[in-house]
Amino acid sequence: MKTIRKWSRILHRDIGFFFVGASIIYGLSGIALNHLKDWNPNYHVKLKSVETNIDLHKSPEVKTNVLNFLEEQGLRNDYKSYYYPEPGYMKIFLSGGSSIFMDVETGTGTAEFLRRRQIFYQVNFLHYNPNAWWMWFSDIFAGALILFAITSLFMVRGKKGVVGRGGIYIALGIILPIVFLIVFS
Repeated sequence: MKTIRKWSRILHRDIGFFFVGASIIYGLSGIALNHLKDWNPNYHVKLKSVETNIDLHKSPEVKTNVLNFLEEQGLRNDYKSYYYPEPGYMKIFLSGGSSIFMDVETGTGTAEFLRRRQIFYQVNFLHYNPNAWWMWFSDIFAGALILFAITSLFMVRGKKGVVGRGGIYIALGIILPIVFLIVFS
């Protein structure tokens, strides 16, 4: 048992040091993604009311009119495309994910400007497993978390370890998610 405890400490410590950065990245991203109803963790969104007298109804010259409207707004170079999601309304797509939603009857609308949130955008990008290499790294990290859990069982002995107070915490850590699933699912 002494050898198991010794190797548990060594593995727990060394692998833990290696994965400190990944733990911080996944921790920050996890908190951000848990609160999607409260805020957009990837983008800061700014809304602005816009209006024009330029005719944006469907017509052969509509693209020219859209570009003239964007010129009025100082956004001509940001133009990507447009479409009519429903009769009487136009959506104009701009670079960077921004857009303008216009009522073509009244000439009024709302521009939505998106700006990436520093740090959160990047850590959330990694949390979504952007490619196969990162998926493999994430799988290895998940395996390391399982190894952390197992090695922690052997690190402390006696009444503070797994057969004492530690065992109570382990049981609570298992029971709490099960109770949550029963109550909320």
